[in-house]
Amino acid sequence: MSHPPSARVASPRTPAPAEPAPVEPAPTEPAPVEPAPAEPAPGKLLAGTPAATARRMSRQRTRDTDPEILLRRELHRRGLRYRVDAPIPRLPRRRADLLFTRARVAIFVDGCFWHSCPEHRTSPATNAEWWATKLARNVARDRETDAHLAGLGWIVLRFWEHEDPITAADAIVAVVRPAGRGGE
Repeated sequence: MSHPPSARVASPRTPAPAEPAPVEPAPTEPAPVEPAPAEPAPGKLLAGTPAATARRMSRQRTRDTDPEILLRRELHRRGLRYRVDAPIPRLPRRRADLLFTRARVAIFVDGCFWHSCPEHRTSPATNAEWWATKLARNVARDRETDAHLAGLGWIVLRFWEHEDPITAADAIVAVVRPAGRGGE
């Protein structure tokens, strides 16, 4: 008596095994993947900030802004070499736009909005109190950074983003070169 290979045959001495529970077939389609939320994750947004504003602000550059690049090109054209977006010595989480390490000169190109330029300062209407505190803290952090670097013997030069890069480069060269150092 021949049986198909998949059939179970019970011997006369043992009862037939119970039928196994039916197995549900595996789904042929993958489970639907939830799309990523269009809004930033909770906690990443200030309550009440419109989503479009939050997305725009999150894309603001912290380095390689147009004013920085123009200044770097002018300094490079004049033969100066420097470090870009360099960490500040002994001050974690703070960076200088340019560092002349041998001459011990730190350069910052400050944005008019973020650092409260006296000529171009603006105050957002939405969440005005939060923004006032935020921008005041940015300015206070700038002063702390300046004091820290001065305490280490560094010279700090700050320029506004609207200043002429050639004039800024003239000021930098006047500080870096008289020390007998040609750059980095």
